[in-house]
Amino acid sequence: MKSRLIFLLVILLSVVEVGRCERIKDIVDIQGVRSNPLLGIGLVVGLAGTGDNSLPSRQILTNIFRQYGSVYSPTDLTGGNVAVVMVTAQLGPFAHKDSKIDVDVASIGDAKTLQGGMLLVTELKGLDGQVYAVAQGALFIGGWSAAGDKASIVKNHPTIGRIPGGAVVEKEEIATFVEHIGEEMFVTLNLRNNDFATAERIRKAINEIHPGSAVVADAGTIAVKIPARIGQGGIVGFIDEITRPDVEVDVPAVVVINERTGTIVVGQNVGISEVAVSQGSLVVKIKETEMVSQPTAPFSSGGTTEKVPDTMIGVEEKDGYLVPVPKVVTVSDLAKALNAIGATPGDLIAIFNALRAAGALQARLEIM
Repeated sequence: MKSRLIFLLVILLSVVEVGRCERIKDIVDIQGVRSNPLLGIGLVVGLAGTGDNSLPSRQILTNIFRQYGSVYSPTDLTGGNVAVVMVTAQLGPFAHKDSKIDVDVASIGDAKTLQGGMLLVTELKGLDGQVYAVAQGALFIGGWSAAGDKASIVKNHPTIGRIPGGAVVEKEEIATFVEHIGEEMFVTLNLRNNDFATAERIRKAINEIHPGSAVVADAGTIAVKIPARIGQGGIVGFIDEITRPDVEVDVPAVVVINERTGTIVVGQNVGISEVAVSQGSLVVKIKETEMVSQPTAPFSSGGTTEKVPDTMIGVEEKDGYLVPVPKVVTVSDLAKALNAIGATPGDLIAIFNALRAAGALQARLEIM
C-alpha cells in the first residue's frame, strides 16, 4: 500500500496542468520583510514528578529564590517537579512593542513530560544579545504519556509545548523594505524559486500596471521603482497592486529522490529520450508510431486525412533484457506503466539513476 501511494504521488505530480498561474505575492518575498529568531533558557514548574533531576534545573531554581531573598543550595531542591527548557520564538517583521507572539518550549533535560507545567518569566534575546521579548504562561502539549510500574505509553512528543501569545514584545525590530537610492525609492521582489522565465513574466505584469517601473536584476530578483507621484502613505497600496496579478510559473525539469524514505517527486516538464529500460526481471517497452486517419462520411465530402500519434507502452516480467525505444516519452507514461504492475519505489529510484547515467533523463536529478 505504501509503495502504491508513493507511485500515485509521482503520477499526480507528473501530470500537473501545464501553464498554471499564481499570484505574484504567492511566489515572491519582499526583500527586508523577515522575522528574527529569539532564544532563551527558562524553567517549567508544576510538573507532577515528571520533571528532570538535573543540576542545571536546580541551579536555575536556586537563582530565582535568591532574587526573592531566599537562599538555598541546589542539593536542597529535589522532587522532579521542575524542568529546564529551551524557549524559542519568532519576532515578526511588524511586531510592535507590547504586542504578543507565540512561544515554543522544549525540554533540554531528562524530563518525561511537560504536561501541566507553567513557564516562569523568561527573557528572550536576539543574536545581538539584547532582550526583545519576555515569555511566561501555561504550556499546551500536543501529546501525553502515562506510566505504571511495569509499562508506559507515550503519544507524540510530550516534552515539547507551545504557549500561544505567550511572550510580550519589549523591543521592536520593524522591517525596512523600501530602499532609497538618491531621490528614488525601490522595492525588491525575491523569487522563492529562481527562474529567468518567471522573473521576466513578473516584470511584464508589473510594467503593464506601471510602465517602466520593473527591471529584472537576475533569475531571482525583480527591482521595482516606486513612482514619484506615490507618497509615503501610498507605498503599501502600491505593493499590494503590483503583487496582485497572476503570472504563469515556469517549472524546471527536475526529479527529486529521497532514498531514505523512498519518496520521488517528478516535475511536470521531465522527459525521457531514446532509451531501453530493464530492471531485474522487469522490462518496459515504449514505442511511438504514427497512424493515418482517413475519415469516411457517406454522401459527404467532409473529412481530411491526418497523421495521428499513437503511443504503446507494455510492461513484462521475465528475464531482463534491453528493448530499444525510438521516441521521446514522458515520465508520466513511464510511471503509469510501472505503477500498473506494482513496482516498488526502489525499482523506480534505480531506473531514474540509470537513466541519468545513460544521458536519457532530460532533467536535473537531485538525491536527498
